[in-house]
Amino acid sequence: MDSPISVLIVEDEALIRKTLVRKLNKEGFFTEEAANGKETRKHLAQSACDLVLMDINLPDANGIDLLAEAKERDPELPVIMMTGNHAIQLVVEAMKLGAFDYITKPFNLEEVMLTVQKALEMTELRRQVRLMRANLEAEYGFQSIIGQSEPMVQIMNVAKTVAESAAETVLILGESGTGKNLIAQAIHYNSSRASRPFMEVTCTALPATLLESELFGHEKGAFTDAKSLKRGLCEMAHQGTLFLDEIGEMPLETQAKLLGFLESRRFRRVGGTRDIAVDLRIVAATNQNMDQLIDEKKFREDLYYRLNVIEIDMPSLRSRAADIPLLCRFFVDHFNRKFKKTIQGISDDALTYLSRYAWPGNVRELRNVVERAMILSQNKVLQPDDFPLRRRKSADAPAGNEGFSLPPEGIPLDTVEETLVRQALERTEGNQTKAAKLLSLSRDQLRYRMKQYKLF
Repeated sequence: MDSPISVLIVEDEALIRKTLVRKLNKEGFFTEEAANGKETRKHLAQSACDLVLMDINLPDANGIDLLAEAKERDPELPVIMMTGNHAIQLVVEAMKLGAFDYITKPFNLEEVMLTVQKALEMTELRRQVRLMRANLEAEYGFQSIIGQSEPMVQIMNVAKTVAESAAETVLILGESGTGKNLIAQAIHYNSSRASRPFMEVTCTALPATLLESELFGHEKGAFTDAKSLKRGLCEMAHQGTLFLDEIGEMPLETQAKLLGFLESRRFRRVGGTRDIAVDLRIVAATNQNMDQLIDEKKFREDLYYRLNVIEIDMPSLRSRAADIPLLCRFFVDHFNRKFKKTIQGISDDALTYLSRYAWPGNVRELRNVVERAMILSQNKVLQPDDFPLRRRKSADAPAGNEGFSLPPEGIPLDTVEETLVRQALERTEGNQTKAAKLLSLSRDQLRYRMKQYKLF
């Protein structure tokens, strides 16, 4: 059974103090009493009360000073001030110092109880919100992103810098399953905007008309089903972050409206006549080749440049295979807790087997594979046979050969990359956009490699 709520009553008039004690005890509260400043300080130092009812005027102390001391010890402690006069200036000062409310003497005991209940409910709500925010920060903080490989270290350094900056627009690129959503949330929850909303919309989930209403809201009567005013995600994300997932799939007509919003940070609800200004950070993500979409007139080039102020290119899992053992250990621990299992880990042979796989679905696919093994395996230590991976072969690869063959004498990886970049440029007669598509790179990534290998 929960212990009763403790209320400290600070009042020099014995009759008033005892009256409050009787009422609070009758309502199930535990009470402590203090008749002066000295006793109050002793109680505050030695016991942890849940609420204080404090008289402003005491024989040896000023209630305002005691309020300040109490809030310094515990900023969340609700304090209700009691005053026998209408000294507005003292009341105002008390409220500025953090008093929850005040009551004037003579008071109605039922009104006192109502004020006490509101104070306790408000304090509990604030604590729950604070705890929820702390849990979100822990869950989506950078420390929750698994990876110690060089590509991930670089990504994390960039993301941390972005989170601490005043950058208003970020574009996250990367294959499906690489963790673009996690990075977006980590940027938000490690920024000065962490206490404000993180609103997310997937641009593929809604047709153009509904997507516009989802982003910007609508006025009552704007269209047939608009039976009431609706605030959009841009408005609800004020002072926070709006995450636009799969931005490459956004309809062109919505792209035009988004561009106007990004340039002015103002919008109108559908059917509205008033401009609404908001302050928010836009984080967009896509697994599409943006250069190809622009060339095919499926994505506005001006919007791309407006979004691409800061670009974060998430590495594929195959390019950071060194992180696979870490990720596997994390997933085993996670699913042991979830499924109440006692799997001890993954064997070295299984880890080697997993590290050689191409992982087209990236971290999401690895998570699913480990989850399946955890559910079905009877082994205490997971073995290669617990992971029936589907080997995908390149369409251009010779029969019986999974990709490229490593020469017996070995070959520098840079040499292989330079050769492939040269071949892609030769095959496309120097068309950088088409060459980048052949190599599954963005045009900027291709140009970086061309500069690195002096191919200009």
